[in-house]
Amino acid sequence: MIHVVAGILINEKEEILIAKRKEEKHLGGYWEFPGGKIEAGETPEQSLIRELKEEMHIEIKIKNYFGENVYEYQRGMIKLIAYTCEIVKGKIILTDHSEYKWVKKEDLNQYELAPADIHFVNLLCEN
Repeated sequence: MIHVVAGILINEKEEILIAKRKEEKHLGGYWEFPGGKIEAGETPEQSLIRELKEEMHIEIKIKNYFGENVYEYQRGMIKLIAYTCEIVKGKIILTDHSEYKWVKKEDLNQYELAPADIHFVNLLCEN
């Protein structure tokens, strides 16, 4: 099983950041909460901070554990661990995605999200 982290970044307008995976990547064209694989020796929190710095050139503050989801893709099982966070420094510069958007939580269902991320959309919409 691959362990992956996702950041649910919320701005001052209560909008949530989603990013579109580049077409040539696995799950290309799907929107997702940004993050990535946890590397050996990293905590999930350390991984999320590193991934968002690498993929978006931003520094974040992790606020709260949000939840987790185990999902089976064709390539295998993943355990996706999500945290709510906020940007504390930097302007988003994409390296691993083709675009990003800030979206109201009630509008998230209008986007084709990666299947493992849908669980978190449902949790967000319950609140």
